[in-house]
Amino acid sequence: MNIIAWIVLGILAGAIAKAIYPGAQNVGILGTMILGIIGAFIGGSLVTLIQTGTLEITAAGLSIPGVFVAVLGALIAIYLWGLINQRGNI
Repeated sequence: MNIIAWIVLGILAGAIAKAIYPGAQNVGILGTMILGIIGAFIGGSLVTLIQTGTLEITAAGLSIPGVFVAVLGALIAIYLWGLINQRGNI
């Protein structure tokens, strides 16, 4: 998949994931795009692991199932971003 498709998928998946995920993530459009692209890789890798049993770094494709997988991966990425970006709330 080319870089333009990754950017489109990242924006789409990141925006949907931010709308679903509760609370404020404090990231702009660039952060949303990056978390969406990371989510596409996380989701694609998890689907590949489930389907084949091997861990490969792959991205979800630009299709309806690919967007669904990328959104799930972006939700995981947003959750991990929240854990890393905590400001001493403990």
